[in-house]
Amino acid sequence: MERIFERWVNEKSKGKRLDVYLVQSGCGLSREKVKEAIENGLVEVDGKKVKKPSYKVKAGEHIVIHIKEEEKKELIPEEVPFDILYEDDQIAVINKPPGLVVHPAKGHHSGTLVHGLIFKYGELPSTEEEESIRAGIIHRLDKDTSGCMVIAKTQEALSKLGIMMERREIKREYRTIVWGILPQEKGEINAPIGRDPINRLKRKVTFENSKPAITLYEILEEYDKLCSLLSVKLLTGRTHQIRVHMEYIGHPVVGDPLYSGREGRKIMQIVSPDLKDKVNELLKIFNRQALHAYKLEFDHPIYNKKIEIIAPYPGDFKKAFEFLKKEVKDGKRIN
Repeated sequence: MERIFERWVNEKSKGKRLDVYLVQSGCGLSREKVKEAIENGLVEVDGKKVKKPSYKVKAGEHIVIHIKEEEKKELIPEEVPFDILYEDDQIAVINKPPGLVVHPAKGHHSGTLVHGLIFKYGELPSTEEEESIRAGIIHRLDKDTSGCMVIAKTQEALSKLGIMMERREIKREYRTIVWGILPQEKGEINAPIGRDPINRLKRKVTFENSKPAITLYEILEEYDKLCSLLSVKLLTGRTHQIRVHMEYIGHPVVGDPLYSGREGRKIMQIVSPDLKDKVNELLKIFNRQALHAYKLEFDHPIYNKKIEIIAPYPGDFKKAFEFLKKEVKDGKRIN
């Protein structure tokens, strides 16, 4: 299905970049989506295709963008495995397994967490701004990140939890295993994050087109000079924040395919060469990033009580701990 959006450039808008102009004119797409449309030849200026997002518009020009919209697929409930850690008539806290996509998106029209939630609970609430395919979801985890997620079962709970999330009143603690030994037991990483201009799937620390990002970490255990178990808390919520920040300080998350966690050359610059066999064993254990949403703490949005939920470590973490405690002789517990 295609939607046509058109505008005539007024005097006040002349000189703007084409991508910026279209976003500000209300075409309904993000700047990234507009840029993609321009580069794919879906934007015309006075009847001619313009493929440069940086093109400067001129007063009086007639600009047309052809917006391709996917038809919404019917959401069919499916039985999807996940553990329930807490539940009442207002909310549920679930333990998302690694490998499970949270909500339907391009390439993932079935088998998501949302399909499983609809199967278990039937209709779930949604905000006016969101499509029903995100029903009940307050926050998301990457496909290969495991752990705690809170789900709203009523409209009131959804609204209040959304406000709490914006205000950072829902405390989230992650556990991650990173390559090498960090220089200090506790630290703060304050570095802005934006989209990687080369790889659209990635984010990076950058001061251009970025947003503030702050990560707090604390070492829980060290394993020789091979790796460290960290407790991590976020003061901001950027996409891939922990993974980006850990790579930025030179200690990528073990097994992370996007952020150097599986690149042998980079890993061996962090750990001692005589630990190569142990590096390979860890990579066999983790076929994903070693990142787990360990704990959620918040005030119940409806009832006057504190909620504190811990998600047990998944199988790959348990297997890694067994291997490290057995094979790494001088492991050091910090706390």
